[in-house]
Amino acid sequence: MTLIMNMADEDKMNNCDRVTGFRNIVVLTGSGISAESGLATFRDSGGLWAKYRIEDVATPEAFTRDPSLVQDFYNMRREELGKVAPNKAHYALAELEAELDGKVMVVTQNVDDLHERAGSKNLLHMHGELAKARCLSCGSVLSWRESINPHDRCTDCGLHDCLRPHIVWFGEIPLYLNEIDEALNEADLFISIGTSGSVYPAAGLVAAARALDIHTVEINMEPSDGQHFFHEGHYGPAGEMVPNFVNALLGR
Repeated sequence: MTLIMNMADEDKMNNCDRVTGFRNIVVLTGSGISAESGLATFRDSGGLWAKYRIEDVATPEAFTRDPSLVQDFYNMRREELGKVAPNKAHYALAELEAELDGKVMVVTQNVDDLHERAGSKNLLHMHGELAKARCLSCGSVLSWRESINPHDRCTDCGLHDCLRPHIVWFGEIPLYLNEIDEALNEADLFISIGTSGSVYPAAGLVAAARALDIHTVEINMEPSDGQHFFHEGHYGPAGEMVPNFVNALLGR
């Protein structure tokens, strides 16, 4: 494991006590944690996203202009989701939540349901959820694992041709910003996993954590754009790095 530390006392580098004692942890996860389960990221070449322009499938204007194209794109992503499973990193975070003598809040930029399937309970999807649909008529958010089609009716208001993916598109405001702010204000440890640090407002959470004097940790394949904000960094596959760090947090 490659370990980069920004701590003054280098003797602490191999001392597990440096990561024990935290009782209120906020974890931010990005596409890197789900990539190891086989889900394509924005940056993957040859993947699903590489075949579409973001402005054609991931903006409110795109949905207004060509709703069928947008629905087809997310129907494909929903089908892809059914073919993958949580990996060791997802399970480690669920284990941390279950066993820590304190509180763990996972804030994810991902729209997949791999955290839930691994067992995480205290979870906020700031960019929405692929396995849900939102009614444009009554505003209801519905559990929805099948394709969304024009003839589908909202189970609350009964209207048809009114459902959209429950996804925060570019140009829309992310969800749960107040809840995330409250969680950070109570935290003593902030961990960022598998994110490039380039998409805001999620990318700004580490700076907010530093301003609150919270210890900050980055776990990633490589240093992110915001590497300088982290007290320490662990670089390598999430399926290896996250379980190792969780074990240290739990004093193993």
